[in-house]
Amino acid sequence: MAEHNHHFDPAEMEEWYDFTSSSKRKLIIGMLAGLATLLIGAFLLSKGWGIGLNHVHEHAEHAAHGHEAHHGLPAWAKRVVANLWMNAEFFTGISVIGMFFVAIQYLSWAGWSSIIKRIPEAFPAFLPFSGAIMIALYLVFGHEIFHWRHEGIMDPESEHYDAIIAGKSWYLNNAFFLIRTVLYLGSWYVLWMYLRNLSKQEDAIGGTEWWYKMKYLSRIFILVFAVTSSTSAWDWAMSIDTHWFSTMFGWYHFASWHVTGLAVTTLTVITLKEKGYLPAVNENHLHDLGKFMFAFSIFWTYVWFAQFLLIYYANLPEETIYYRERFSGYGGIYKAPFFINLFMGFLVPFLWFMTRDAKRNFVFLKVGSFAIIIAHYFDFYQMMMPGLVGANGGFGLIEWGTTLFFASAFIYVISAQLTKASLVAKNHPMLEEAVHHDI
Repeated sequence: MAEHNHHFDPAEMEEWYDFTSSSKRKLIIGMLAGLATLLIGAFLLSKGWGIGLNHVHEHAEHAAHGHEAHHGLPAWAKRVVANLWMNAEFFTGISVIGMFFVAIQYLSWAGWSSIIKRIPEAFPAFLPFSGAIMIALYLVFGHEIFHWRHEGIMDPESEHYDAIIAGKSWYLNNAFFLIRTVLYLGSWYVLWMYLRNLSKQEDAIGGTEWWYKMKYLSRIFILVFAVTSSTSAWDWAMSIDTHWFSTMFGWYHFASWHVTGLAVTTLTVITLKEKGYLPAVNENHLHDLGKFMFAFSIFWTYVWFAQFLLIYYANLPEETIYYRERFSGYGGIYKAPFFINLFMGFLVPFLWFMTRDAKRNFVFLKVGSFAIIIAHYFDFYQMMMPGLVGANGGFGLIEWGTTLFFASAFIYVISAQLTKASLVAKNHPMLEEAVHHDI
């Protein structure tokens, strides 16, 4: 049960995170190790070690989409670009979900989360880093990532002309895509900076006016994110498979982002607790985070299954190709990630977090959170890789290295951001409610 503090004093709640030089050094080593692993993997693949490409099979698969017309980067280099793009998009999602979580708490007048809100509030600090990588990749390798960027694809005079893709040229064109990407990242980051600034002013000055201002700002963010969470999914992930589309993809993509962000938030809270921070956070707060992960894992599964079922029973070739590539295409290399995602994204959290005690136990919460993060990493992997690299996919040093680099960089940036404000928003008007939270 909660340990009630009957003499609540906001001043006593102030608590500052110490990002030690030892922690910084370990994370920098993690980033360097990730880059080294990535480079070694790329070198080995460039020498033909372990690629195992079936060029005949690849040609046959791609011929159906007109991919045979494009000759760009070698397979190993394209796999590096694909992994950088996938990880940048994955961690961009975790970052912006931090802002989404905070905004939802304000709009729902939630009090319990005020004691942990500084953790997800720090996540969007990573947006400039992941966003810069995405924009740089698009500017340099956009024609490698997106089939609709291939030369002559929208030119009726070209032998590579594709009427279906050309019909989407009003939306899928270089300038408009770049403008949208900058608008997504820019609007999310600017709104977060305003909210972060108001949050710090609330700490310094106190009073309820800051809470109302943040509530108003949260309303604006949710309206913006309601649109951009879907359109960014269409642009960054769905348009990789340019011929294919799903009206449910925006929700599916957002649900994957959201539950991953919740898992990262939970892991961060527990890690800080284990280091002696956040003493007022109790098993009741953890229970609520566990309920969120349980509920939104089921929500993600619902959206996943609804999208799959609609495509399955319609049985239209232009729709079923998406799942055929993941089930049996390219020699079945994407089947394992597909089912790992489904098993660890639904079955594990559904059974793991079903009981009350599981949602209040550090070990259960950590294992469940890691399972969710791994599941949705593979969700993004199977969402993007078949369209990005086709038969050249796999899971090896390039994948391990890229993920280690991004994870270490994310933890470094968020840790640095956590030092810039008290870990507890000491003048939040609902903080006392959070201190006495008991469910």
